[in-house]
Amino acid sequence: MERDDSLAAERLRQFFQSSETGMGDRVPPGQHLTNKFPVLTFGDTPSINVTDWQLKVWGLTKEVLFSWLDLMAMSQSTFTDDFHCVTGWSKLDVQWTGIKVLDFMRQVKVEPQAAHILAHCYGGYTTNIAIDDFLREENFFAHTLFGEPLPSEHGGPLRLVVPHLYAWKSAKWINGLEFLEQEDLGFWERNGYHRRGNPWAIERCSD
Repeated sequence: MERDDSLAAERLRQFFQSSETGMGDRVPPGQHLTNKFPVLTFGDTPSINVTDWQLKVWGLTKEVLFSWLDLMAMSQSTFTDDFHCVTGWSKLDVQWTGIKVLDFMRQVKVEPQAAHILAHCYGGYTTNIAIDDFLREENFFAHTLFGEPLPSEHGGPLRLVVPHLYAWKSAKWINGLEFLEQEDLGFWERNGYHRRGNPWAIERCSD
């Protein structure tokens, strides 16, 4: 049994390592680093062809429907960010390509009373984000991961990435942004997760 336990521990170390590796200032409390990029999904993984993909913007804004070609015509940027999952793992220096949220929002006219968004996704998933958390320089829509088209299991063809919040806010398979005056909780927020999800404040669960 002692030998089996040793082998199991060795296998575990292939995926996770302690945050006490000189990177502690980048790893939120309760998180452990991973060398892999785990896939955690509730329900089936949608498969969406880019020719069929659309992103709808509505609510407290002029309604607009963006195609994949519309998105690719926007300014493209590269990003290297850390990624923190509420289940306890963190992956540092994830490399993405996509469109900054602030660049995308130049195409959208939002009414001044809009204070929240509800992100909608293929497959029915939703997550809520305060407008102040959404409209930040470091946020982006990603279509490429480590130089390759974003795989379906990681949210392709397009996902939102909000690096300063737990990863459930970085909605996979995104296809809609609904602008709201009042907060409307998303799927995980209605099922016990914190309404904001700041990893540095350990905002994992609702009060």
